[in-house]
Amino acid sequence: MIAMRHVKSRPTSLGQQQFEIEVARLRGLDTEALRACWRTVFRRRAPPRLPRHLLFRVLAYRLQADQLGDLDGSIARLLDRSASPAAAAKRAVRIGRDSNHLRPGTLLIREWKGEPQRVMVLAEGFAWQDKVYPSLSKVAFAITGSRWNGPRFFSLRDPPSLPLEAKP
Repeated sequence: MIAMRHVKSRPTSLGQQQFEIEVARLRGLDTEALRACWRTVFRRRAPPRLPRHLLFRVLAYRLQADQLGDLDGSIARLLDRSASPAAAAKRAVRIGRDSNHLRPGTLLIREWKGEPQRVMVLAEGFAWQDKVYPSLSKVAFAITGSRWNGPRFFSLRDPPSLPLEAKP
């Protein structure tokens, strides 16, 4: 494997073909092999609940950043200042009979059968895969092929669950 480092000041001169071979090799690794690769690259264990597709994506990003250069310093600082997932969950917008609607421009993401499904909230409906649907339930039906309560499918009705460490 190409030596990937956590921090890189300038791009390497890895050829495009070799880069594609390395990404394909990463894609073929199972979860445990990706976790071992993570430990080598980041010098720490991978988060225990991180699914295989995210392990792959982070490692592929690191390889790409080493090849082409990492984020600009100002962008990295902006992302560092952004809210933690726990803080964002506390501010999550709820849908219900007595609550406000989702704001246009909000992006809802739900993993379904190992693939992330991205739905954009529009002023008049919801966009998924270049089609506009009148309700989240219609989007959920299009994704799954079965009837779902749309807000429940996108976890907008259930209270956020506590991390395992925080549960009594």
